Amino acid sequence: MASATFPAIPGFAFPGDIERYTGEQSGPRAASRGLAATAMTVLIVDDSAVSRKLVEQALFGQPYSLLFATTGQQAVELYVQHQPSLVIMDWMMPDLNGVEICRRIRSISHNSYAHIIMLTGKTDKASLVQGLQAGADDYLTKPFHEEELIARVAVGFRTVELHRQLEAKNKTLENLALTDPMTGLANRRAIDEWVERELSSAARHSLSFWVIVADLDRFKHVNDTFGHTAGDEVLKKFSKILKTHTRRSDFCGRLGGEEFLVVMTHATRKDVAKVAERIRAEFESTPFTISGCSMVATASLGIAGFEANQAQSTFNSVLSQADAALYCAKRTGRNRVEIAASSPS
Repeated sequence: MASATFPAIPGFAFPGDIERYTGEQSGPRAASRGLAATAMTVLIVDDSAVSRKLVEQALFGQPYSLLFATTGQQAVELYVQHQPSLVIMDWMMPDLNGVEICRRIRSISHNSYAHIIMLTGKTDKASLVQGLQAGADDYLTKPFHEEELIARVAVGFRTVELHRQLEAKNKTLENLALTDPMTGLANRRAIDEWVERELSSAARHSLSFWVIVADLDRFKHVNDTFGHTAGDEVLKKFSKILKTHTRRSDFCGRLGGEEFLVVMTHATRKDVAKVAERIRAEFESTPFTISGCSMVATASLGIAGFEANQAQSTFNSVLSQADAALYCAKRTGRNRVEIAASSPS
């Protein structure tokens, strides 16, 4: 029988190791049918050198970066390492079959979507259904037609791009749902979610946990006298000051209205008091000029929490204590920092 002859393709060889190739050519096949011109990664999984060569030849000239695996286990490892956007795999492999590879890829691809095309000599519907149920998105029977493979790969990449766009939009919506639009700080929903996790961590590891509640003094007077636009500017400026004095390991947000919150961990009572005082002092020293008039805004702050290796408490309890300290600061003249009496000294 005459041996199969393939057109010359530069730089290919198929030992048992991982191979990678990126290539483009001119001509009608170089047009990527609506795909971006940047290289996109395709993982080709087949234990047959001839079959790998056929797939490679079909995709030659397309804007894809190709990875090759000769076993199912190698395919899974390459997927974890490179996170390819599209996988073309043979059903029959020496170790893991295509169904098992699909299941493993789907089990580890929670944060990214890969389009899986299964190549198979099986034609019975039961096998095809089994592959699709395991996580394959599409299939081609062998021997395949080159143009059909190219077209199905293009469809796969369009599907991947749609998934990415959807994920990005969902992420944007999630951020909007957790962000106060006025100040850009976390809103009350985000505060509740973040604080519960941090408080649980503090309890498990015997860490300190502190809450600072801040309220802008006589803020209604600012709105009534200078207008809501001026009030908005005051809120935004105070938010920037909070961000400036919040470490990456800490958290700040807007509880609502003119009330804000800072959560600090890995800090002592003395450290937290210093941070609160710096916030108060910087805000007091910040000049505001509105319609040619100068004004000074101030804030009162209340602190509550517990040191490391001390008795834990719930967030609502700590927040109530911080509120009580805040009210104490208001009653004793405003523009002050007070620490809850029950907080350890």
